[in-house]
Amino acid sequence: MEDKSALASIRNIGIMAHIDAGKTTTTERILYYSGIVHRMGEVDKGTATMDWMSQEQERGITITSAATACYWKNCAINIIDTPGHVDFTMEVERSLRVLDGAVAIFCAVAGVQPQSETVWRQADRYEVPRIAYVNKMDRVGADFHRAIRMIKDQLGSNPIAIQLPVGAEEHFAGLIDLVTMQAVEYHESTGDVFRIRELNDQEIEEARVFREEMVEKLAERDDELMEKYLEGLEIQQDEIKSALRTQTIANEIVPVLCGSSFRNKGVQMLLDAVADYLPSPLEVHSVMGENLRNGKAESREADENQPFCALAFKVSVDPYVGKLTYFRIYSGRVETGSQVINSGKDKKERISKILKMHANHREERNFATAGDIVAGVGLKNTTTGDTLSSDGSILLETIDCPETVIDIAVEPKTRDDQERIGGSLKKLAEEDPSFKYRIDEETGQTIVSGMGELHLEIIIDRLLREFKVNANVGKPQVAYKETVAGKARTEARFERQNGGRGQFAHVKLEVSPLREGEGRTFVNHVPLESIPPEFINAVETGVKEALQAGVLAGYPVDDLEVKMVGGTYHEVDSTEQAFKVAASMALKDALNKAQAVLLEPVMEIEIVSPEDYMGDIISDLNARRGRVLGLEENRDSRIIKGEVPLAETFGYATRLRSISQGRAVFTLKIKNYARVPESKSKDIIARRYGLPVNS
Repeated sequence: MEDKSALASIRNIGIMAHIDAGKTTTTERILYYSGIVHRMGEVDKGTATMDWMSQEQERGITITSAATACYWKNCAINIIDTPGHVDFTMEVERSLRVLDGAVAIFCAVAGVQPQSETVWRQADRYEVPRIAYVNKMDRVGADFHRAIRMIKDQLGSNPIAIQLPVGAEEHFAGLIDLVTMQAVEYHESTGDVFRIRELNDQEIEEARVFREEMVEKLAERDDELMEKYLEGLEIQQDEIKSALRTQTIANEIVPVLCGSSFRNKGVQMLLDAVADYLPSPLEVHSVMGENLRNGKAESREADENQPFCALAFKVSVDPYVGKLTYFRIYSGRVETGSQVINSGKDKKERISKILKMHANHREERNFATAGDIVAGVGLKNTTTGDTLSSDGSILLETIDCPETVIDIAVEPKTRDDQERIGGSLKKLAEEDPSFKYRIDEETGQTIVSGMGELHLEIIIDRLLREFKVNANVGKPQVAYKETVAGKARTEARFERQNGGRGQFAHVKLEVSPLREGEGRTFVNHVPLESIPPEFINAVETGVKEALQAGVLAGYPVDDLEVKMVGGTYHEVDSTEQAFKVAASMALKDALNKAQAVLLEPVMEIEIVSPEDYMGDIISDLNARRGRVLGLEENRDSRIIKGEVPLAETFGYATRLRSISQGRAVFTLKIKNYARVPESKSKDIIARRYGLPVNS
């Protein structure tokens, strides 16, 4: 029998936030105070344990989610430190998919920022319980209560302060614990030594107000607490802790703590809160999947005695052990050397090694059980989102991948580089599902696609430096799409007679637009008895291949429905290849008749700037075909929220620095695809074919 107490002591958590809110710094402190590392690394010095890639150390940002583990208060805490930059949102998505809880970090000065809102929504989607940590309380302009109001108003959450800061900005000295009604004060730089003391008269007055508010909010969802509260009876510490834990796990509240990770204040109490209030694998919903034998929904409990079931959520290449596949075990047990089945691909895999990861350091294990997050060596066919199981009978929900919006052309310099680039790109795509690559049939160039300029910059840097591919790299290009504005019906006949058996196919197609994001669909309206199924399948294949390059400028065609509405075949001369060709011919004709149009990615933009530069910034945004959707005030700055086509944002960082004397900052994230104005569309098509451009 499995020891339930061992499972109850596991915490699988993620650290998530906007870029530069202090995720990696906080994780470094967690590792230091829990004894995993003996010296604190610093992000800005490139010495952070979790930012181990050279690209991360050089830029001072997190690019890939890193897994580690530590022990605190009899709990084994598995931690995933996720990136904050919007270009790496897939890293956050796949991490949250396998975690039981999260720590959301907010900057005490900026509060809720664009990417912190994005990751919060991702956590909402996966119903991940979380606690909030208001960091950087030592900074000028730090405001704990404003950050809580923003969590409530902008994220639609129910935050409850369980701590208060002692002082703020340069006078931030520690915190008040509203559960114990004691103060925690730090007196030396490393934060190892702190003093717990009673509250003074001024502190106790403020603390009572906020403790009353905390208890009142908890009592609203707890009948026993409400009864005691209404009767004026004293509510004990253990009752408050129990209510906080229950309601946090149920996603009814978000406990809010404060600190300054860089100044080594408040991190131990954050660890206490992780152990006290975030769930173990036993306390979250059982994972649901599809039983592949009967098609019905099936759940798996966090229990070693159930059949083995795990989800692969990340693949990386380790220079010493080769391909590493990270997976979360939901049920059962797996041992080194075990054979498992990739349920979706119906392939057998052998796990030659099981590793517990500490950033890029490895600890070999003989086995792993339900609740564990580990990496496996030897899984050849498994990629992100695949289900691993003992018998191949269950398939868990996979991990959705966002759409790429930006392309860059890469041309290998030598034949050796040409041969090496394919394998290198395949490995990079296995690691990062939000990165795509293809060969442009017209130019023969390799086109790599990503989520933004920084994303592609990192991919190219790794390709040149890590995989030693010598290549010429083009400038980033927008990943345009094509679609149709109207409906059209057309037909195509393909006939060839070269002596002996000929080639014949006749296809009738109808195309019509779909709403944005609905993708491409193929529907057959021809009775199976009138055309054999293998020819209809060939038509579908021909249509899908033809949709890779549209009729305007050769961009992929999206958001349309293609119906096969008729056709004929010849008993002797018809072939699958003939129907593929006829389908392609009919589709191209239909796209021309249905008014093909270009689509471009439109980005949400948020600009934070001092008021002095607002006029120039808004004028510049309008000149870039942007729109201002809202203006907000923030202490000593203003926030412009708007939208702008991605094509108009290249070089914007330099321009904004110039306008604002380096004092304004901006963030971008994909909003949607929208129709390109006709004048711009003509320029894009002309540029695509190397023709003179009017503008």
